[in-house]
Amino acid sequence: MTVGSGDVLVPDDGSHRMCSRATGTSPLVGGGCHVFVMKPGLKELIEGKCEWSQPLSDEDKEKGFRGWYASKKLPHFDAPGTQQFVSYRLADSMPVERRGEWQAFLELEDEQEKLRRIETYLDRGYGACHLRNPRVAELVQASWWHHDGLKYRLLAWVIMPNHVHVLVEVWQVPLGRVLQDWKGYTAKLANSLLGRHGAFWAEDYFDRYIRDAAHFRRVVRYIENNPVKAHLVRTPEEWAWSSARHRGAPGPIVPVLTHPTACRAPPLPI
Repeated sequence: MTVGSGDVLVPDDGSHRMCSRATGTSPLVGGGCHVFVMKPGLKELIEGKCEWSQPLSDEDKEKGFRGWYASKKLPHFDAPGTQQFVSYRLADSMPVERRGEWQAFLELEDEQEKLRRIETYLDRGYGACHLRNPRVAELVQASWWHHDGLKYRLLAWVIMPNHVHVLVEVWQVPLGRVLQDWKGYTAKLANSLLGRHGAFWAEDYFDRYIRDAAHFRRVVRYIENNPVKAHLVRTPEEWAWSSARHRGAPGPIVPVLTHPTACRAPPLPI
C-alpha cells in the first residue's frame, strides 16, 4: 500500500494524532497506523496557513505543539499562549438515520459556515442527549475545572444537551492532548454512570483561535447565550451548566469568573 500526497497517517490507538504529513509517495509505516484520504482542499488550506504563521520553537515542538495541522476533515491550530474556542459533541447527536438532513453541510468548504450549520442542527436536540443528565453534566464540568489554573485557563463554557462549547487559554500542554484527556476521562465515567457501552463522544472537535478583544467578547456571548438561543431558558444565568452563572465584577473585556478554580494559579517553578 502507498500513501499519496493528500493522505495522512493516523494511529489506531484513538488519540487522533497525526503520525506524519505525507508529501509524496511512500510506503505505509508501522506502528499501528491506518490511512485516510484528507478532504480535498484541506491540505492546501493547511499549507497556506503554515506559510504565513509564525513557526513553532523547537522547545514547543518537543512539548507536542503542532501549529497548523489537519485531522480527517478539519483544520486545527495548536500553539502555546493561544485562546481557543472549542466545540465537541456526543456520538449520537447527528443520527445516521437523519443523514439526509446534515450530510450536505459537512461537505461545505467554508469552515465558519459549516460550523454555524452544525451548531444550529445540534441545538435541535437529536440523540439521547446524555448531557441533560445532571450527573453527567457535573462530571464534564468537573473535568474542565480539574486542571483549570494548572494546565490551562478556562475562560467560558456551556454544556448543552448533546454538545459543549469551551473557551480555553492554552498554556504548556497542547490543545489536542487536553481534549484527549477531557473526552477520554468523561466518556469512561459517563458510560459507567449510564450503564452503557460504545462511543460517547464523536471523534474530533472544532477549534478556532481568538484574534482580538472584540472576537473574545463575541465568543463569550455566543457560548453563554447558547441555551437561550436553543429556547431552553430565558436568560444565560438560568442555565445550570454554564460560565454565565459564575460571572462577577466587571473585567477588562467581560465580567470576571468566580467559579471555585477561577483564581487558582500554577505552582511556581523550583
